[in-house]
Amino acid sequence: MIPRKILQSEVEVILNLEEGHFADLKSKDISPAKITRTISSFANADGGEVYIGIEDSPREWQGFATFEDANGLIQALEGLFPLGNGFDYTFLESESYVGYVLKVETQKSHDICVASDNKAYLRRGAQNLPQTDQPSLERLKRNKGLASFESEVLNTDPDVIVDSEVTERFVANVIPSANPTRWLKKQQLIREGKPSVAGVMLFAEEPQALLPKRSGVKIYRYQTRDESERSFLVYDPITIEGCAYDLIKEAVSETVRQIEGIEIMTSEGLVRAKYPKEALHEIVTNAILHRDYSVPDDVHIRIFDNRVEVQSPGLLPAHITPQNILQERYSRNGTIVRLINKFPNPPNKDVGEGLNTAFEAMATMRLVDPVIRQQGMNVVVTLKHESLASPETLIMQFLECNEFIVNKQAREITNIGSENSMKHILRKMVDAGMIDVVTGKTVFDTKYTGKKV
Repeated sequence: MIPRKILQSEVEVILNLEEGHFADLKSKDISPAKITRTISSFANADGGEVYIGIEDSPREWQGFATFEDANGLIQALEGLFPLGNGFDYTFLESESYVGYVLKVETQKSHDICVASDNKAYLRRGAQNLPQTDQPSLERLKRNKGLASFESEVLNTDPDVIVDSEVTERFVANVIPSANPTRWLKKQQLIREGKPSVAGVMLFAEEPQALLPKRSGVKIYRYQTRDESERSFLVYDPITIEGCAYDLIKEAVSETVRQIEGIEIMTSEGLVRAKYPKEALHEIVTNAILHRDYSVPDDVHIRIFDNRVEVQSPGLLPAHITPQNILQERYSRNGTIVRLINKFPNPPNKDVGEGLNTAFEAMATMRLVDPVIRQQGMNVVVTLKHESLASPETLIMQFLECNEFIVNKQAREITNIGSENSMKHILRKMVDAGMIDVVTGKTVFDTKYTGKKV
């Protein structure tokens, strides 16, 4: 084992590290049993890093004298990951300190990772929370993709999907020779004489009556560029209901309609807002098909003056993270995803390529990439109406069509929120001879022109 030598600046970063959801510091005297709890919690959440050999009070470097002194900890970690996948470790050394610090990097695991006490832990903030009761374990299984709420059966009459208009259209157009009841049972959409969640979402005329607060879409229009506040809400939220196929179609259509009413400042002046319909379609489709139906909440689409946010209930499943979501594939609701693809003109025509298509569509329109993040118990995807062009380019393009520009207009076309930041950009452009100043009452209402005045 060859240790990695690190700079004093890197040592300072470690010593000043804030313990939280993705990082932890431990003494070299920690027991193997306790370190497995921390590693279990990271593996069951989103992964993280542990630096072993850092004392807490006071915070200082006190590493292992030899590699062998850490053998007990390493053996305990290898017991958690017998195939060697899921974690990696490195010894760090510094010229300024004695001893080696053991850095352990843990990845989000495919399966539930239990500590040496046979309990599963989950990282929340800086805590390692034991998942011992049945509801917690079931929720963890669903987050890992080991179980899906879509397979749960509902205590209602199966006729809600056998005799529905949705099933009637589907059978007539897709499987004309099939008996509806027999086909639904074959697809495991009716079990023990009851319809499953997947069956209801796909074939019930009104799933929201059977799955209230976890099967609809709400659309909000905020007349602001800032965070959502009820005072900026243009009108009451719009509720979209229906089977999954209709839900996607109507949610996309209404979102596009709402966006078309927005006027935004661009380098060409005030124009109608435009987002690629393909991007909106794919992101809304993903939010509905891949949401966690065990979470009692609807999908929320929030439309602002400068962005669209799509919030889908539930964490990313299994090993999927915001960083690898474009490369990795995993379907939480495999039955819903598979069967909706059998509908005429399915919303998920290119299965597994949805988000990639959204990114490509935004790039084609010269807009910045969508932003994907986990927020609380939700996944939020943000589409920004923000050009890939530099602020200077956008300002010069604006001045080709307009005689003057002021700080506020420049911020609107560049999506830069700070008045002072924009003031510095405009000042640099003046110094570079790109624009001229027309004096105003303050630095913020000063006019700038690309023409000599």
